[in-house]
Formats: sequence, structure tokens, C-alpha cells
Amino acid sequence: MRSNVKKLIFSIGIPLIGGGIIGFITTGAGAYEDMVKPPLSPPGWVFPVVWSILYIMMGIALYLVLISPQSDEVKSLSKRTFASQLIINFLWPVIFFILKTYWAAVVTLGALIILVVITIVDFRKSDKRAALVLVPYLIWCLFALYLNIGVAVLN
Repeated sequence: MRSNVKKLIFSIGIPLIGGGIIGFITTGAGAYEDMVKPPLSPPGWVFPVVWSILYIMMGIALYLVLISPQSDEVKSLSKRTFASQLIINFLWPVIFFILKTYWAAVVTLGALIILVVITIVDFRKSDKRAALVLVPYLIWCLFALYLNIGVAVLN
């Protein structure tokens, strides 16, 4: 039981802490309020709230995989795909807000979406709930792609 609590804290902590660091680094860097944005663009305060929730959900999904009865080989693949998408997730705000290379950020988001789909497929092998918990993340990434393309076109 105690090791499961440690796994849960670790699983949630990794994306949440990483996302917090990236959020701190990029705060104010992109002047989101000053950008010309496409329709349906939410106010800036929405992003840290949504991302915090999504990082927690990502951690819960990872935890469900870690405690699943699947083989270490299946779990290892799932952890690698999860780590890959998380790295790309953390790179995107740097590319978009700090480097301000909006089209490169579009490509990065496309890669992220592909990796999230692969992660969902891999997680489903261990725990169907883990895969389902990642669906809102995929939907948000698709919405982010729309916003990113809009910003790239309009700026």
C-alpha cells in the first residue's frame, strides 16, 4: 500500500512539477494577451488551470499503468511513450512562447498529438481507465493545435 502511494505521488508529481517549471519559465514570454488570436481563444488564465488538471490526469493515468498487472515489458513501453510525449509537451511552450516560432510549434503539436495517441493505445494494453483518462488531454491538444495554427496565420 505504501509503495502505491509513493507511485501515485511520483506519477502525478512528474508532469505537474515539470509543467509548473515550464509555466514559470514561459510566463510573460509570449505576451499572449498581445497576440492576434483566432475565434474561440480563451483568456490567458484558463491555460494554467486546464494544464494543471491535465497534468494531474496524466499522472493518474501513469499510476494506473504502473500498478497494473501487466508485464514489465508492456509497462516499459508505456513508460517510454509517456516520457516521449511529456518531453514534447514541455518543449512546445518554449518553441511557441520563447522562440516565437509559431509554425515550428504547429509541427511540434502535431508530433505531440501523434505521441498522445500512441500513449493512449499503449496505456490501454495495461489499463483501459488509463487510456480514457488521457482522452481530455488529446482533445485539449487538438484545440491547442487549432489555436496555434490561428496564431501562426494571424501573427
